[in-house]
Amino acid sequence: MNRTGRNLLLGCLLLASPLLAHAGDNSLLVPATARCALNTAPEYLSQAIAACQQLAQQGDALAQYELGEFFYEGQSAPRDLPQALHWFEQASLQGNAQAQLRLGTMFFRGEGVQANNVQAYIVLKMAAVNGSDEAMDSADQVAERMQREELQVATQVLGQIFRSYLLELQHIDSTPSTPGSGFTPAPGGSFGSPQVPAFAPN
Repeated sequence: MNRTGRNLLLGCLLLASPLLAHAGDNSLLVPATARCALNTAPEYLSQAIAACQQLAQQGDALAQYELGEFFYEGQSAPRDLPQALHWFEQASLQGNAQAQLRLGTMFFRGEGVQANNVQAYIVLKMAAVNGSDEAMDSADQVAERMQREELQVATQVLGQIFRSYLLELQHIDSTPSTPGSGFTPAPGGSFGSPQVPAFAPN
């Protein structure tokens, strides 16, 4: 996918992505780390990858992140930066802070993608909002290398992202839950920290 197409796709996903319902304390759900174990014996690796890819394609953000790490690290298989980028982007769109940290770092270093300080800064700031302390430090390092105009563009994009997020929260707060819909807002309308997806400016 070319750069413009990727930017358009990520921008559209940002504007259209719904908030994810959290499973909470449902003990019947198996954590993705147990379902997506890619540090397995070589003879079981292809099965483990297939199982993890199935989960990732079904929208499991942790499985998406694990696949991204698997292809990025290249320890059990050849390093595949385009695959890593793809899976980090998918997990990032769901607010996975670790995926956003890795994705921002890839944009900063130009790993598997053309280096882009503005994009790196935006994604790293979102990772910081989603709980990554390391991302805050990394965003500061990127900012030191940015031109003033680049920093202004990044700040404007972040402002747009957060305004959209707040509008979405306000809409959810004003929408009563429908019995049987499977969605009940948390007490007081709180949804925890924002799950801000990645966004790539043009």
